[in-house]
Amino acid sequence: MAKTLYQIYDKIFKKILTLSSTAVVNLINGMFNTHYPADSTITYNWTEFEDKELKRILADTILTINGIHSYHMEAQMTSDENIIFRVFEYGFGHASRNSMKADGKYVLQFPEPKIIYFCAKGKVPDKYTLELDFGTQGIFHYEVPALHFLNTTPAKLTEKKMIILIPFELLKLREIMKKERSPKNLELLKNLIQNDIIGSITENLRIGNITMDDARKLKRLTLKLYEHIYSHYEEMEDLNDMTDESLMLDIDIIEKQHELELAEKDNIISEKDSIIAEKDREIARLKEQFAQLQS
Repeated sequence: MAKTLYQIYDKIFKKILTLSSTAVVNLINGMFNTHYPADSTITYNWTEFEDKELKRILADTILTINGIHSYHMEAQMTSDENIIFRVFEYGFGHASRNSMKADGKYVLQFPEPKIIYFCAKGKVPDKYTLELDFGTQGIFHYEVPALHFLNTTPAKLTEKKMIILIPFELLKLREIMKKERSPKNLELLKNLIQNDIIGSITENLRIGNITMDDARKLKRLTLKLYEHIYSHYEEMEDLNDMTDESLMLDIDIIEKQHELELAEKDNIISEKDSIIAEKDREIARLKEQFAQLQS
C-alpha cells in the first residue's frame, strides 16, 4: 500500500510539472520570487531518490529556465533531518554536469533549492542549513528553505500563481478522515473539493494563470488522488458520485454530450443504411423476377 501511494504522489507531482509553460513558470515565480515571462523556455533535469521502504520521498526535479538559471524542488511527504544532504548532493551533481570554465577557473553553479512538505507530521523547520567548512578558506552556509504546503491556503496559491499544486489540497483532510468519517467531516471534504479545489481551478483559468488544458488535467489529477485517498471508504459512496461529476469541466460535459450525439447519429445512419440495403436487395429481386417474365 505504501509503495502504491508513493507512486501516486510521485506521478502526480511530476505530472503537474509538465503542464503548460505558463503554469510551470508561474509556479517557479511564486516559489522562488522570480519574474520570468510566461513564454520562457523550460528544461527538465529529472532526478529521483527512494528510501528502502519507498514511502517517504516523492521525487525531485531541477528545472532550468531560459537555459540559464536552475531551480531545484524536492517534494516530501514526511520530515527528514537528512534531506539537506540529499539536496546538496543533487545540487552538486547538477552543477558538476553543467560546470563551466571562466577566467582560468572552473565554476559550479548550484540550482536554487526549495523543499516542499506536502503532509509532514510534527515540527518541520522553515529552513535547513548545512555548514561547509573549507578550513583556511573559510566557512560557507548552504541554506535550503522549506514550503509547508498544509499551511498554504488556496487563496495564497492563487495569489502566488502556484495553483498547479492544488490537487494536494486533498491531503489536508486525510488524517481527519482516517480518524472519523462523520457527516461533518464528509461535508468538510465536499466543501474542500467544490470550493477550495474546483473553485480555485476555475478562478485561475478565468484570470489566465493556467490554460484550459491545464484546468482539465488538474481536475483529473485531483480525481485520481481522491480515488486513492478516500474513495475506498464505504461512507464515501454518495460523495464519490458527486466528486466524479463535479471534477468535470464544462468542456468535458460538452464533449461527452457531443460524443453521445455522434453515437446517436451513427445509430440513425446505420439504421438508414440497413433500410437502404434492404430496399436495394428488394429492387434486385424484382428486377430478376421481371427479367424472368420477359424471357
